Amino acid sequence: SKSPISEAYRVLRTNIQFSSLDRPLRSLLLTSANPSEGKSTTAANLAVVVAQTGKKVVLVDADLRRPNLHHFFDVSNQQGLTNLLLADSIDGQDVVQTTSVDGLRVLTSGPLPPNPSELLGSHRFERVLEYLQRDADLVILDSPPVLSVADPAVLASKVDGVLLVVQAGQTRPEVLKQAKEHLARGEANILGVALNKLSLRRSDYYYQYHYYYSSYSSRDASDKGRVKKRRHGGSNHVHTPVESKTIQQ
Repeated sequence: SKSPISEAYRVLRTNIQFSSLDRPLRSLLLTSANPSEGKSTTAANLAVVVAQTGKKVVLVDADLRRPNLHHFFDVSNQQGLTNLLLADSIDGQDVVQTTSVDGLRVLTSGPLPPNPSELLGSHRFERVLEYLQRDADLVILDSPPVLSVADPAVLASKVDGVLLVVQAGQTRPEVLKQAKEHLARGEANILGVALNKLSLRRSDYYYQYHYYYSSYSSRDASDKGRVKKRRHGGSNHVHTPVESKTIQQ
């Protein structure tokens, strides 16, 4: 699909790839400062667009308090991550489930434990993550909000990169800074933020989006790929509802 939302997730995928050119990501954690900022939706759609490039992706629901991913993909949550953490041997063949998206598998949370932080901070979790990475190009983990519980800070030190999902017009800068500081204490590699829930009704967004596609589709073949700038001197740019930006102090 060439819808604005689909294209926005592809832009996010590309930005993440550019942020890790020297060291390709094998594991990525998504979290947010507060609940209901869209981290689970972002994780699910990001996993889909990465899998669409031909990569093998495992999406893990590491939110052992309010899991959502099994609803998104309409799969069972009777067994999942907690079963692998508590089993005598690590064998995910019957636990990691396939989806309708080629190359994308999902590991749901499984039964909710009384001690999520202890399980996620254990050496056993590190072994499970290593197991998942053996047969995947990228493991994406969805976690609880960072200011609500200790789980994301615990997980952040075990993955290659962290992406903060921020709700446009709702998340206050001081709250985002506090979330960043919580993750930094765990030596997290924060790649940036994904600006989520940006209104698609803004007229300037639609103008920029359609200008981008019309400018490339109508370009004369004789240009041979030469990019034309606008008359007022600006360069082509797409304003998408999801952008990756570096967090500033």
